[in-house]
Amino acid sequence: MNLSVSEFDYELPEERIAKHPPKVRGVSRLLVLRGEELVDSRYARLDEWLSPGDVLVLNDTKVFPARVKVTDEGGRVRDLMVLGKTQALYRGEKVHVGGDLLALAAEVGEVPLPPYLKREATEADTERYQTVFARAEGSAAAPTASLNMTEELLGRIREKGVEVCYLTLHVGLGTFLPIRVEKLDEHKMHEEYYEVPEETRAAIEAAKGGGGRVVAVGTTATRALEHAYSTGTMVGEADIFIYPGYRFKVVDGMLTNFHAPKSTVLMLAGAMAGWGRLMGAYEHAIREKYDFLSYGDSMLIFREG
Repeated sequence: MNLSVSEFDYELPEERIAKHPPKVRGVSRLLVLRGEELVDSRYARLDEWLSPGDVLVLNDTKVFPARVKVTDEGGRVRDLMVLGKTQALYRGEKVHVGGDLLALAAEVGEVPLPPYLKREATEADTERYQTVFARAEGSAAAPTASLNMTEELLGRIREKGVEVCYLTLHVGLGTFLPIRVEKLDEHKMHEEYYEVPEETRAAIEAAKGGGGRVVAVGTTATRALEHAYSTGTMVGEADIFIYPGYRFKVVDGMLTNFHAPKSTVLMLAGAMAGWGRLMGAYEHAIREKYDFLSYGDSMLIFREG
């Protein structure tokens, strides 16, 4: 299937883009897509859509202060987005820099808010652009589908008999970079380090053997699991590009945000839902005034078949 980037476009009104997190973590809305059923729900009621024997997989990566302000030769202040110890993103291009950028970011860095927000980070962002279970520092962007997850909700999910487990995928800024080719089969995804612990792998195998579902929270957890189960490698660098036509190996459902037009994460959601079903749900979400993108509302998508 030789698909084009332009096929994954839609009109996103500016007023539907969430510029700030909800005042209280966990009060966002949830649109559930299951078969032909489309239900308006709440994020805090996620447990109602899960069943005993299911596995819920979350990404426990922790965002580091990757945004560093630098002054260029002309005296203009610009953002240097740190990707690793010697690698950074500057004016849309990846560059290698001498010295320890991670140490520099830890000293003077700021919360790496998505560029489309076009604002400075606040004290609220320092707390809210991080999940409540963040553990393994290494991400230049948050696994945003989990930003509204609370310990209270996780407790209710466990009480229902759902296994909650974790993996790590360190999110790179490639998430925000536009696809620079028109044909999808010419696009090369950025690599992101991931690790699927043995206890998570065992929980997934037990669920699959017992008729349970594997529900990934976020495109990051989904990419990590699908790469791991496609390659048989539980630790490595994931560069998997998932778009409509992809056959999922392990993930049965995905909790995710509403994504930007022409983005790789939108294409992944389209692979999970089916492009027509996804666009029908997006049209509904725009009509019903759902909030989109990183700080916005969420979708729970169960794949068909």
